[in-house]
Amino acid sequence: MKRVNKHYNVTGNGNIKKPQGEQESRKKQKLVEIHQALNSDPVDIETLRRAAVSEGGLLTDEIRRKVWPKLLSVNVYDLPAKPGKDARQDHKDFNQVVLDVRRSMRRFPKGMRDDQRGVLQEQLIDIILFILKRNPQLHYYQGYHDIVVTFLLVVGERMAIAMVETLSTHHLRDFMDPTMDSTKHILNYLMPILEQVDPELHDFMQRAEVGTIFALSWLITWYGHVLSDFRHVLRLYDFFLASHPLMAIYFAAVIVLHREKEVKRCDCDMPSIHQLLSQIPQNLPYEELISRAEELLKHYPPTLLEKRAAIQPRKSLTISSFQDFQRARQQQRPDAVLRRQLQERPPAELAAVEDAAAAETSHLVKMAVWGISATLGAAALAVAQTALEWAPEFLLQLF
Repeated sequence: MKRVNKHYNVTGNGNIKKPQGEQESRKKQKLVEIHQALNSDPVDIETLRRAAVSEGGLLTDEIRRKVWPKLLSVNVYDLPAKPGKDARQDHKDFNQVVLDVRRSMRRFPKGMRDDQRGVLQEQLIDIILFILKRNPQLHYYQGYHDIVVTFLLVVGERMAIAMVETLSTHHLRDFMDPTMDSTKHILNYLMPILEQVDPELHDFMQRAEVGTIFALSWLITWYGHVLSDFRHVLRLYDFFLASHPLMAIYFAAVIVLHREKEVKRCDCDMPSIHQLLSQIPQNLPYEELISRAEELLKHYPPTLLEKRAAIQPRKSLTISSFQDFQRARQQQRPDAVLRRQLQERPPAELAAVEDAAAAETSHLVKMAVWGISATLGAAALAVAQTALEWAPEFLLQLF
């Protein structure tokens, strides 16, 4: 029997590039599976989770607007109203939030006009203060805005409020305590992971007393603050939203493991290693690292590492609430059912919801235009404006 050899190209960062025909076939299959999962009753969360984790993630922002809410149990037909002016009044974090948002210009699409970016920055401030005001148990931390802006750019203001509020009370909850103690506890999982996988690297870093502070900004911003390419940020958000809330620290571990040779070439001291690791490479083999991080969490789950991670006994609100979060996520109805339930509401209530939804759709069209026109030109604008309510038949034509 004749043996057929497949030829794959290897990219500069070590990722394997599959033949174009195979890539297109896999994309089409993934789109069909996502569509079927979204229309199952209840929604097939496991299929959506696999799609988000597998190579390429969720592929487009249009799909993310459908899938991300399901991964966070957000009903897109029951979103909070836009923040009013009272969200900013007498809030203790107002000045710090404004300062952080004003400094976040690089997080917005290149080529966006100043006035357009200004509108989004004002929305970003409102979203953050609105969530904090509704949830007084949550405390703002610098870097929180890096997470919120990612959702604002992809899903728009109202959906971002709902999604980030859920995220803040679950995945990000430990970061939003009044002190850094819970955040340090999550960081403490990093060294035990390294110890399990590469004891020699672990011991080298322990002798250098480098600690884990180099990974702080990675963890609390889900890498949004340290990655310059927004595509890479979105790929990681697909992964993290579909995974255990501690996956971001496992991803930090695989970055360190990936750079093991560089670390060991350093002088065995804190300044040298900290300087190396705090500068995250921009050309990481993301798909390879995502696969490895998922494998590490399966082999060395948080329950195995928690005793090593706990310098002092501490209950993680993020970890303790995750099982309940997972159970609730499995019971979601498809959008067709949610839309029908919405239409059964009283006329006045229905009209208010539809007006808000129309305004949000207009915003998303503008976002697509701003982001695409700066890079792809006028030919892509029609695609951006018609892709908001996607169907598999339309998306299959894109690939």
